[in-house]
Amino acid sequence: MTPNLFSQLIDGSLAAIASLRSLEPAVAGASRRMADALAAGGKILACGNGGSAAESGHLTTELLCRLVKDRRPLPAVNLSGDPGFLTATANDYSFNEVFARQVTGLGQPGDVLVAFTTSGNSPNVLRALEAARKKGIFSIALLGRDGGKAAALADLALTVPAAETMHIQEGHQVLLHILCAQVEEILFPGLGLG
Repeated sequence: MTPNLFSQLIDGSLAAIASLRSLEPAVAGASRRMADALAAGGKILACGNGGSAAESGHLTTELLCRLVKDRRPLPAVNLSGDPGFLTATANDYSFNEVFARQVTGLGQPGDVLVAFTTSGNSPNVLRALEAARKKGIFSIALLGRDGGKAAALADLALTVPAAETMHIQEGHQVLLHILCAQVEEILFPGLGLG
């Protein structure tokens, strides 16, 4: 890798992360909705494709296990994580239905769906957002670029305005950690990060 490419990639990452500051009020609102759902006995559902599937698993792991300090597990389900279900549904119905069927079957009013899509146009994520709306499940979408079609379907959109998928995903990583940290602070005051 040339030093110029190295610097360009670092600069792109820094720009994407710096752009997140404008999302502070929306992120606080998303964290509050997640924490309120968990406090009321609801759960967090998360989904995405490819790198976004890994991010949905990262989010649910931080909630179900812990971010930094010991606390009780928080109910969170990664809808991208069951290959048997995903392949059966893709084969028997359509890959566009792999998340919507889980939202319909597992989700309850009072839960929160967190959907990751860098383009904002992944058909199966759009179907999951539609299913969440039908079930009365609040939805938060972590998006990129201009937010795509998902921006209008989600109840709350957190859009990283970068053009490159890798930089959008880097922004999503920071956002998911902030969401988890804020949820922990709301539910377990004084736990802190140190």
